[in-house]
Parts: sequence; C-alpha cells; structure tokens
Amino acid sequence: MDDQTQTILSEPRQTSARRQSRGRRVVRLVLIVAVLIAIAIAGTRYWLYARQFATTDDAFVDAYTTQVAPRVAGQVIELLFADNQHVTAGQVLLRIDPRDYQAKLDQAKAQQASAEANVLQAQAQFAVRQADLRQAQANVSVAQADLLQAKQDFDRFKTINPAAVTRQQVDSTVAAYHAAEAKLQASQASVGGAQAQVEAAQAQVTAAQASVAQAKANTEAAELELSYCTIVAPSAGIVTHRTVDTGNYVSKGQPLFALVQDGRWVTANFKETQLAAVHPGQDVNISIDAVPSVTFHGKVDSFQAGTGTVFSVLPAENATGNYVKIVQRVPVKIVFDDDRIKNYSLMPGMSVEPAVRVR
Repeated sequence: MDDQTQTILSEPRQTSARRQSRGRRVVRLVLIVAVLIAIAIAGTRYWLYARQFATTDDAFVDAYTTQVAPRVAGQVIELLFADNQHVTAGQVLLRIDPRDYQAKLDQAKAQQASAEANVLQAQAQFAVRQADLRQAQANVSVAQADLLQAKQDFDRFKTINPAAVTRQQVDSTVAAYHAAEAKLQASQASVGGAQAQVEAAQAQVTAAQASVAQAKANTEAAELELSYCTIVAPSAGIVTHRTVDTGNYVSKGQPLFALVQDGRWVTANFKETQLAAVHPGQDVNISIDAVPSVTFHGKVDSFQAGTGTVFSVLPAENATGNYVKIVQRVPVKIVFDDDRIKNYSLMPGMSVEPAVRVR
C-alpha cells in the first residue's frame, strides 16, 4: 500500500481522536465549573447560616468555688469526706480537737455564774440601803414632831409670867427645844448619808449587771469558738483540692480544701466588636470539648461591667508610652437551659464554644 493510501485511511482516525479530546476537555471544564458553583453555593449557605451566630472559642465552664478554712486553730481529729466527694449543705466535713475550747467554755460559764451571784448580792445590799434610807427619813419625821412639841412648849413659857414658873422649868424647856433642833439636824444628815449609801449600792448593782453582761458575752464567744471546731459544708458541691489529713495541726484561716458548688454556667469572652448584636435572653448553642457529641442549650444572662483587662492583677496603663489599639474582650455569662447537664460531669475550666443566635 502506498503512502497516499495510508494517509487517506488515517485521517478519519485522527479526526475521531481530536473530537474525543475536545469532548474530554469540555467535560472537565463542566465539572470544574460545577464544583466551583457548588463551592460558591455551599460557602454562601454557610455564610448565611454563620452570620446568624456570634461565636468565640475563648470560653469555659465556670462555677462558684469556696476555699474552706478553719476559724480556730487545733489538731484535726476526724476527716469525714473523701477526695472529690459530693456533699450536701450542712454536712459535717471535719472536726478539730475541741478540748481546749470546751475548757474555755466551762471557765466562761463559771465566771458568768459568779457574776450573776454578785448581782444578787448587790441587789440585796441595795435593798438594805433602801431600808436604812426609809428609817432615816422616818427619824427625820420623828425629830420634826419632837421639835414642834419643844417649840410649842418654849413659846408657851415665853408668854407666861416669869414669876409663875421656876427657873429650872424655863431652862429645861429651852434645853429641850435646842435638843430637838439638834436631833432634827442629825436626822437630816443621816438621811443624806443613807441616800449616798443607796446610790453607792445602786452603782454596785449596775457594775455587777455589767459584769454579768460581759460574762455572758464571753460565754457566747466561747460557745462560738467551740462550734467552729466542727466544719460543715456551706453549700452543696464537690470537695476537691484537699491539703489536710487527720492529725495535722491547722491554723486559723489556713486553706484546707475547696468546695466547687453545684451550679454551672459558661463565661464567654466575646470581642467588643461582637457585643452590639448580643443581648441578654438570646438563645445559645453550647459545645463542650469534653462532651463532643452533645450540643447543650443556654441563654445569655449578663455582661461583666468591664473588660477582662480592667479586673486583671496588673491593669493596662494606656496613658503612658506608645499606644497600640487591641480589640478588648468582655466576659459574658451564659446560663444553661438544658436538664441534660445533670448527666455529665462538667468541671470549671473546661473549654466551651458557644454560639449566640443573633438573628
């Protein structure tokens, strides 16, 4: 077969191959365009969905934590909880040796009893002094009557003819009159002395009553210190971070363990630029890293009255040096509105990703 014949036979095959190549390029182009359109549609749908939420990954589970410390010093004689145990409010957790404080209470009670006895004694003495005062006042009345009688006799003798009475009678009448005056003055002075003694007795009663009040206060203080030997849970929660054991001597105010209370919420640090769309009461979807298969529900509760840097140990001082503007974050409290949290052990500090529905 000559060359011309081969050329004529190969032309249809080349034409077919070119057609197939163009067809494959068209298919690839269509696929690429379709993929790009699908990506654009998916991206648009995701953007339309995501713009309905304000999110942050700077969030964590929060709870109130109480650092429990003794209010009296002493040796721990009983530890009534285990590490990470859940306790109820009022449950006894620890006991400190109460013997020293019981002795102080007994001493305070004895001093109170002595003070109360002194009050009774002072009151009895006051009653005696009041009786003495009444007797002195009665003596004044008697002396006044005697003086009145003596004065009447004296005046009578002055009107009688001196020749009708003897000199002895006149002298006796004058002496009786002066004696009655002296007796009255003495009685009146006795009343003053008795009154002073009554006031002194009243002061002793007041002082004794003040001693009783002080003794009662000392007794109550001793009872209070004795009660501090028993440490109870201030609220329901989980006891953790224990640093004490039976036999340890503890000081007043020394942290012994922490009590993480039962309530849980989320503290989310949103950027200040996100807060315009966030308001209390909005629904929140809460994803917790420790429970990846569950999305919890909650609501925005409140905003902290200041950014995180305001309440830090070393607040930023922007009035000095070169200032570089940084977007601040504001802690937002989100409360759970989902009973399912009871089925999971959510601990303070766990990472959370909240999504607040803003549209």
